[in-house]
Amino acid sequence: MLPLEVSRPDLPVLVIPPGADPIALVCDSPHSGTDYPADFGYAVDIADLRKCEDTHVQWLWDAVPRVGGTLVHATFPRSYIDANRHETDIDVAMLADAWPGRAAPAARTLALGNGLVSSLTPTRQPIYARRLPAHEVAHRIEHYWRPYRHALAQALRADRPGPRWHLNLHSMPSNAYERLGRVAPGPLADVVLGNLNGESCSPAFTDFVARAFRQLGYSVAINDPYAGQDLLRVFGAPALGHESLQIELNRAIYLDEQTRELLPRANDVREDIGEVLRAIAAHIRGVAASHS
Repeated sequence: MLPLEVSRPDLPVLVIPPGADPIALVCDSPHSGTDYPADFGYAVDIADLRKCEDTHVQWLWDAVPRVGGTLVHATFPRSYIDANRHETDIDVAMLADAWPGRAAPAARTLALGNGLVSSLTPTRQPIYARRLPAHEVAHRIEHYWRPYRHALAQALRADRPGPRWHLNLHSMPSNAYERLGRVAPGPLADVVLGNLNGESCSPAFTDFVARAFRQLGYSVAINDPYAGQDLLRVFGAPALGHESLQIELNRAIYLDEQTRELLPRANDVREDIGEVLRAIAAHIRGVAASHS
């Protein structure tokens, strides 16, 4: 297994710039961090807590800079604070004192315990044996959540006009439907593309990425069982040419979900992702050339 990252609390997000010939592509992995901060104070077995991770996703997509894109990924774990949740998605029942700002937890947060700050592991074990002081959550927002969001916005140059492409990278458990409390309509796809049901990414680009995976033999589903979360809402605006697409990989195709160790075929999956990225880069360069 790849080693856990060395603790770097001063560097909650890594931004890897394009290697050459930059294009308007930014890929971000908000949930693959394995640097567990010293002040986390969790009270659950670490093996169970690590099931929250999108382990090794940034490694699977490490060809992004080689095709001209920017790769952004969190070093902190999503169970500590989730960069893909809205700042107000807080379950105040977790807190020891009053929250000073607005709290508007999503229904999914209350049901599954995985909002801005998670309260439950995927096996529904309580992460804490305490209530969190409000200042502790505020610290996580200020020093982890906000730097990640700022770095991603800067990489996307979100304040500038013009087309851009954003791939929001994740992995999903092979029992995703069960975890969501749903009856599986069939086998979970190898790849699930989420575009907030058409709100964050055009059908044309969604279909392009789906075809690129299918041509390599992967099964692909759209918005089922995951349609996307807050980063797509923030950065996706297909009417303006701002394509924002979530990509979920079934962990069973590359990872031992119990040990978090890579499976023998993980390198093949990584190489296939590189092939998909080369197709996406060619598409982006073609669009750019047609607008020049």
